[in-house]
Order: sequence, then structure tokens, then C-alpha cells
Amino acid sequence: MNRTLVTILFIVACVALGALSGASNVPGEWYQSLNKPFFNPPGWIFAPVWTVLYVLIGVALSETWYDENNGRRLVLFAIQAALNLLWSPAFFGLQSPVLGLVVIVPLLVSILLFIAASWQENRRAAWLFVPYALWVAFATLLNLSIVLMN
Repeated sequence: MNRTLVTILFIVACVALGALSGASNVPGEWYQSLNKPFFNPPGWIFAPVWTVLYVLIGVALSETWYDENNGRRLVLFAIQAALNLLWSPAFFGLQSPVLGLVVIVPLLVSILLFIAASWQENRRAAWLFVPYALWVAFATLLNLSIVLMN
């Protein structure tokens, strides 16, 4: 299959799975009632930020897919993807900031491990994950703050 087509399929899959997870676990009144830190971003920012991140994640997957000796990095990718998809149901679906924190900390670690494992093999894939790591680090701080404030 053409590499460009594979990249597009990976991007579409990442965006679609992320959108499905988000749409299936909307914040709702419960989330609105929580005490949140002063740095909590407005709700409208999440969809565009995550859309961009999922595009970058899809491109990083394509980059990694075509690398030689990519097994370890594909496993790390799969781990972070599973944890990413589990966070919204844990936090919003089960209305549990504590469970969200239990998911997001290993998510952040797996993203950082993917970056580290990709740094020598495919620097582009590593850099594509940097905005994702920064956003999830911010989200981890936000999640922790919500746990501590409620």
C-alpha cells in the first residue's frame, strides 16, 4: 500500500478513535460542579488541541510503522494509545478523577518512553510526540489539581 495512503489512514484512525472516546465521555454537569484550578482551560479548547495532537500521533505512527526494528516502539505506541483511550472513560465516564490520575500518569510515562526510544531511530517520530507529551503533562497537572481540590 502507498505510504501516503497509510499515513492518511493512520491519521483518520487516530482522530476518529479520539473523537469517539471524547464523544462517548462528555464532561457534563458532574465535571462542571468540580472545583478546578485557575489554570483550567476553557472547554472549547480541548477539541481543536486534541484534533491537532491526534493528527501528529497518526503521522508518528506512520513514521514508526515504516522503520526497521520498530517492534519495541510499536509496543510503546500501543500502550500509550490504550491508556489514552482509557482516560476519558475513567475520568468522565466513571466520574473518577483519582482513576483518571491512575491512567494519566502511566500514559505520560509511556509517551516519554516512546520519545526516548524513537530519539535515535526516528527523530521525526520523536518530535511529533513532543507536543503530545507537553499537553499530557499539563493534563496530568490539571488532573492532580482536581483530585487535590475535590
